[in-house]
Amino acid sequence: MGDHDARGDDFEKKAEKKLSGWGLFGSKYEDAADLFDKAANSFKLAKNWSRAASVYIKIANCHLKGDSKHEAASAYVEAANCYKKFSPQEAAQALNQAVNLFLEIGRLNMAARYSKDIGEIYQQEQDLEKATDYLERAADLFDSEGQSSQSNTIKQKVAEIAAQLEQYPKATEIFEAIARQSMNNNLLKYGVRGILLNAGICQLCRGDPVAITNSLERYQEIDPTFSGTREYKLLADLAASMDEGDVAKFTDAIKEFDGMTRLDPWKTTLLLRAKNELKKKEDDEDDLT
Repeated sequence: MGDHDARGDDFEKKAEKKLSGWGLFGSKYEDAADLFDKAANSFKLAKNWSRAASVYIKIANCHLKGDSKHEAASAYVEAANCYKKFSPQEAAQALNQAVNLFLEIGRLNMAARYSKDIGEIYQQEQDLEKATDYLERAADLFDSEGQSSQSNTIKQKVAEIAAQLEQYPKATEIFEAIARQSMNNNLLKYGVRGILLNAGICQLCRGDPVAITNSLERYQEIDPTFSGTREYKLLADLAASMDEGDVAKFTDAIKEFDGMTRLDPWKTTLLLRAKNELKKKEDDEDDLT
């Protein structure tokens, strides 16, 4: 480790000397960037991620001085990969610099990809508002590049976060829009029933049985096969148990579905919220009698 660190120090000093010395304007920054790159690789071998990250920022600055924006953006991405090891916030900042440069040079696909990465970093850090901003940006960019499948995957994440934040109307609207769009694609239409289940669960969390029943009719219009699915039966059973104020029936419907198809943590969390709301109503009614 010590040898790699020492080698990194040596390359970094040579690069700094190159920058401070005389030389042709363009080649001076290119030569310094090459030396900084060797320094960064040495620091990575030493697992000295902090030093490697700071050197990649210096590489980005060299490329910007030489007006090589693509290379500068790539250096920011490398810096972010190092920052991810110890500072997610700094990783997100470095990726944001890369995204702005990719947008400047018209590399929208790259900008979309790294906007998604930033969104996922903030999601892991539980900064859900910022995560939403960057994921929505990524989805829009993928859309503009005609990559609807990538865009839809990200929009589903946005909808899931919206539901976590109890923004149920927004989540429902996104899921339903994805379902409609997916019905026109032979590869995606088989996943529609799962998307409609997510939309229906968001409706359940709003605690309005009439709205849920109306939604089920609308989902049948989106996907004519939906009423024959286990997902439809689950939503219908849950809506009925909500209408009747029957917590036990609500729980049994979930257990029956989960016994055949494992519910993921997101669905489980939301269904527990809906169940708690139902239980609260049942308790309130008991208090009145």
